Amino acid sequence: MEIFLIKALQLILSLSILVIVHEFGHYIFARLFKIRVEKFYLFFDAGFALFRYKPKRSETEYGIGWLPLGGYVKISGMIDESMDKEQMALPAQPWEFRSKPAGQRLLVMIAGVVFNLLLAFFIYSMVLFAWNDTYLPLKNVTQGMEFSQAARNAGFQDGDILLMADEKELDRFGVRTLLDIADADEVTVLREGEEVVLTIPEGLMKNLLT
Repeated sequence: MEIFLIKALQLILSLSILVIVHEFGHYIFARLFKIRVEKFYLFFDAGFALFRYKPKRSETEYGIGWLPLGGYVKISGMIDESMDKEQMALPAQPWEFRSKPAGQRLLVMIAGVVFNLLLAFFIYSMVLFAWNDTYLPLKNVTQGMEFSQAARNAGFQDGDILLMADEKELDRFGVRTLLDIADADEVTVLREGEEVVLTIPEGLMKNLLT
């Protein structure tokens, strides 16, 4: 049950971020072109809202709806089911969406998708920046390593932490490290808190690859 709640909260949080960024794209471009934004809502507020707030001297009402299936910004003059025939018959006002040039209207409409793409680019950039290493730092192997049968036959034990190959300090685990161990005469490991020196038999690399 606890895991289900955590997953549900993660889903709602992720959806909230996507919705806010998407709707903010519409909102910021509408404001940029001096179009009035009547509402900015996270989630839908069919019937009632969980939270609503309208700052003084602001034309926009901000709120959180109860139905977590998306969100919306209500832009003045954007033709939808909320506009009746009488309203449509009136001349377009300067602050209305329908009074703006086609290029500005297009930018307002696609801004949400563009902002979501920028968010995706930012997230993947941060992932690559944080986890772009092609090797495993041995300082992170605090519980030791698990070795193949060929390595155990050479004297390694599960839980050993690699320290040195001959006189070369080992600070990362990767293909280069395996080659250093195979070429070494001795390898120093940390085993149960004590340093142990292993003599590497000839043909270790061949045994590891077979």
